[in-house]
Amino acid sequence: MTIDKHTLALISIVGSSLDVLGALYLAYDLLGGEHGPLRTLTRAVTYGAFFGIGYSLFLGPVFGLASGVAHGITLAWEFSRASRGEPKPGFWVDTGMSAIRGCGFAVGASYSFGAPFGIMFGALSTAGQAIAYRMGVRPTADYKPAARVRVTRFQLLTALNRTIGYAITGYFCSLVTGQKEHAIAIGLKAGLALGVVTAVIGSCTPLIEWRADHVPEKRMGVFGVGLILVGFTLQSVQYWVALLDVTIR
Repeated sequence: MTIDKHTLALISIVGSSLDVLGALYLAYDLLGGEHGPLRTLTRAVTYGAFFGIGYSLFLGPVFGLASGVAHGITLAWEFSRASRGEPKPGFWVDTGMSAIRGCGFAVGASYSFGAPFGIMFGALSTAGQAIAYRMGVRPTADYKPAARVRVTRFQLLTALNRTIGYAITGYFCSLVTGQKEHAIAIGLKAGLALGVVTAVIGSCTPLIEWRADHVPEKRMGVFGVGLILVGFTLQSVQYWVALLDVTIR
């Protein structure tokens, strides 16, 4: 039995991150209680995990981790503003949110398809998202928290637009970076991955938002303990690998 060293390192990084998050949830009172930042953190963890797992299934764990972190950070901030009824941010903030998510795509795509492809894919993604913001297509455009999953026409159209847009982007980047023989496959894979994940999580967004604002304090502490236990388990994998003499390549 063998295990890749990069996979082992990734498992340990995820475990350490979960330990930190778990400690923050246990420190609920120290972080301001009901009006503190943990509601935003809850959104970041949830969206980051959902997008990270979704993208990992289609495009690999590195792409999932990088894009999941980027989506978690940006969506948590945007939805937290929306939940407080704050006005829409300006051009530069929207572009900054697009750039953060674009960087996540760039890192993940660089690992999977090479640095030239990843840089171009991230740059085009940033530009596309910034333009979409100007046209009114933003994550909070259909903001309506609810205690159930909801599918709307706007969500479906957004997912379809994302599917087509990223399929073309993936195809174009493949052609430009000398991967012509795989251009169609990469384009379809990128488009379907980002479109399907967007559609599924978009339908769950009303429920996620409702839960983020109605999570009992004690349950946050329990969730924190759970994160720490999972993090400890993942961190211990490297030691079990050594103990069981598993080959690392």
